[in-house]
Amino acid sequence: MPETISSASELPEPLPSEARPCIVVGYSARPEGRAALERAVSEARLRSAALVVVNTSPEDAEAAGLVDQLAASGLQYEIRIAADAHGSAEELLRIAETTAADFIVIGLRRRSPVGKLLLGSNAQRVLLDAACPVLAVKAEPDVI
Repeated sequence: MPETISSASELPEPLPSEARPCIVVGYSARPEGRAALERAVSEARLRSAALVVVNTSPEDAEAAGLVDQLAASGLQYEIRIAADAHGSAEELLRIAETTAADFIVIGLRRRSPVGKLLLGSNAQRVLLDAACPVLAVKAEPDVI
């Protein structure tokens, strides 16, 4: 399937209507980002949905692997490069609205008991401000 890679600041038109449903996923080259992508791919297969991946780590060596992974999934997808990783919540929300996403998938870091009182600011913003449902997933804990 063809992919489109673009800057999130230059949003293209929404995916064609035949591409519905649509899932937006926040991706970073960290365990929680990979867990979010894995779950989004699984959900997209279940729903015959298109994926819009918002990559917050485009400079990373994993960026090429991301394209390969999505191409191998057999799903219709787009990769959009986040202009600023710190403003990724705003971009996820804007892209979800522009594409009329059915839901957003984000990854959460594992936290200590005290850290659980605090949620990352990007995750909190997406959870509180999204107009569509949000699926928050955690990465598997590191096994030593």
